[in-house]
Amino acid sequence: MENVTDITTNIIETINTIFKNLFSSIDSSLYEILDDLVFVNQDILNDKYFDKLFGTQTANGILLIANSLLIGFLLYYAAKFMMSNFTYNRIENPAQFIFKCIIYGICMNCSFFIIEQILNLNFSVTALIRGLGEDLFNKKICFETLINEINSNLSINENDLNIFTIDGLIKGTLTVSLLNLVFSYSLRYIMIKIMILFSPFAFLSLTLESTSNFFKSWFRNLFSLLFIQILVAIVLLLLFSMDYTKGNLTNKFIYIGGIYALIKANSIVRELFGGISTTIQSGISNLRLMNK
Repeated sequence: MENVTDITTNIIETINTIFKNLFSSIDSSLYEILDDLVFVNQDILNDKYFDKLFGTQTANGILLIANSLLIGFLLYYAAKFMMSNFTYNRIENPAQFIFKCIIYGICMNCSFFIIEQILNLNFSVTALIRGLGEDLFNKKICFETLINEINSNLSINENDLNIFTIDGLIKGTLTVSLLNLVFSYSLRYIMIKIMILFSPFAFLSLTLESTSNFFKSWFRNLFSLLFIQILVAIVLLLLFSMDYTKGNLTNKFIYIGGIYALIKANSIVRELFGGISTTIQSGISNLRLMNK
């Protein structure tokens, strides 16, 4: 009987040790990356390879393709205008079309600068919200501080973690949820860069009425991706504003609710404004539906 008890105790201690090492590794190295992934600013553009891909001049990169398409649009309109003399179909006034090509052509070639200002504006709003929290609570409003708050209020450290207790289960749930956040916001980071690469074509699409819907879709997707970090800043502000008491189980579950709200931020923004889904779970579900 004692041998069975010893074996069980050893198994429990081994499992707890594994989870201690796992949680410690995640807490110490991963969540500071999450802040960089979520709170995007113009630094996302400071990549020499990304600059080359986008195009530093009108004759290279994505801008070269966009300017070539602009010439194609001009030829398309010229052919359509000539055919209208035979078919008597009404088309856009030539002067109006040329004016649009000039304005949107300039926007297209200056799209890198325009995106840079949009990113700065969005980050400034986010920084304002976080700065308000720092002034009120004297704490840095970020994920790294949030993890320390969670560990402190759950009374969890590397020495006394027990995965088979309610605190241990809550800690495990929070860790898995936060890992989900890392994956989701990594995908969001990539999607923002893709939307930036599409920006010249978005401005170009405004030159023709038949392609203008592309700009509307692009702007809605970019706006929703950027607005997520404003919502995340607000949720973090609310989490830090609450008075948590050690040993209070209700407050511990509030942490889980706050993390779940951060996970659902993309879905909330999609419900309000539309846009692209960056939720990893929904992407997997969609793949399963497609396979069926």
